[in-house]
Amino acid sequence: MEFIFKEKKTDLEIIFCAKSDENLKKYGFEAKLEQTFLLTEKGLLYVGVEDRTDENLKIAAASAMRVLRGKEVESIKIKLQDEKESLPVAMGLMLGGYSFDKYKSKKSSSIKEVVLLGADAKAVSEAKIVANSVNYTRDIINTPPNDATPKTLASLSAELAKSNGLNCTILDEKAMQEEGMHMLLAVGRASVHKPKTIHLSYSPKDAKKKVVIVGKGLTYDSGGLSLKPSDFMNTMKSDKSGACAAMGIIKAVSELKLPVEVHVFIGAVENMIGGNAYKPDDILKSKNGKTVEIKNTDAEGRLVLADCLTYAQQEVKEIDYLLDFATLTGACVVGVGEYTSGLMTHSKKMVKKLFKASKKSGENIAYLPFNRYLKKLIKSEIADVCHIASSRYGGAITAAWFLDEFIEEENKQKWAHIDIAGPAYVEKEWGYNPYGASGAGVQLAVEFIKGIK
Repeated sequence: MEFIFKEKKTDLEIIFCAKSDENLKKYGFEAKLEQTFLLTEKGLLYVGVEDRTDENLKIAAASAMRVLRGKEVESIKIKLQDEKESLPVAMGLMLGGYSFDKYKSKKSSSIKEVVLLGADAKAVSEAKIVANSVNYTRDIINTPPNDATPKTLASLSAELAKSNGLNCTILDEKAMQEEGMHMLLAVGRASVHKPKTIHLSYSPKDAKKKVVIVGKGLTYDSGGLSLKPSDFMNTMKSDKSGACAAMGIIKAVSELKLPVEVHVFIGAVENMIGGNAYKPDDILKSKNGKTVEIKNTDAEGRLVLADCLTYAQQEVKEIDYLLDFATLTGACVVGVGEYTSGLMTHSKKMVKKLFKASKKSGENIAYLPFNRYLKKLIKSEIADVCHIASSRYGGAITAAWFLDEFIEEENKQKWAHIDIAGPAYVEKEWGYNPYGASGAGVQLAVEFIKGIK
């Protein structure tokens, strides 16, 4: 999609409406958000926006792109009221215009040219970088498990490092064994697709701060021996969403040339069944030396994250911020819904910073405070800790309490766990997000990193 900033003839003009005039009201158009009215013969598309907030403009622009999908329209025009509208409108057009048609014989038609009058070219350039990074993330998540294996994530990471000037280190089974990442290896050992641990880093000169991001990369999760019901397996290609988001984040940060050092760590694993699968009742030794009692092999993501968090903290010293992104618990979806991520942290400052980034990015988060009584539920009688709680209640928080066992004391106030199980993959369109992968976490983290001083 090419953006042009001067007047030019186009196939159609899009008009954002905060309120509808009497003529349009006759046809039922009330200018509500996500409501559209297409006048083909006049080459006009009216789109409801209600009020021109950044988030509403993003959603309105995305709504326009959905209406035009499959239409014989290659160029569009939009007149902005203010330069400040440039970024959200451009973002909405690119995010709303996304479609995953890699496996379809007939490809979707798309808008090739956007005339954006009254726009700030620099803001549009930023929007393109971030939106492309979100769509890059969506593509990897949407890729099915037969084509997206741990080896695939490693290859894509190496390609990203080469194209964006990043450093990339990939650990194979032998290297992970030497590192003592026994929990991660246990999760992946029944699969023919062997696990990988990936470390990507972006190190600009005179970096202000150092951010570490850890992503859960389950390329497929069958549940292991604690096998999922068949209906619950259908979207498990999305269990790599945290890892894919981490890749999208460092892609955007490096292309925006933000003055912050960023390290990304990914545990890429496939959780399958077999004669050598790890089992309920096993006791595994983690990378930081703690022993972990296994009660359910479908709670595998926290085991992978725990070893990756330990590895990250040993590899990177003097961390300023430590974030992990994971489709970790169904309990989080039950608690806050499909469209919201759960935030768990010990730091009030982190809550404040992430909520500020949430408002700017449009990604919804809900703060789930740690509760000292819930921590008691992961006590084990025969190991240092049990990886799931003895109660089904508060499952998102007890999972975070388990991860807390692997956060070094010096990093406790710097760490935030973000459970993206709800918004990462939704089987219907919403806002400016398509069916399937949303790229949750990318916009949030980019705004968070942009706000670091």
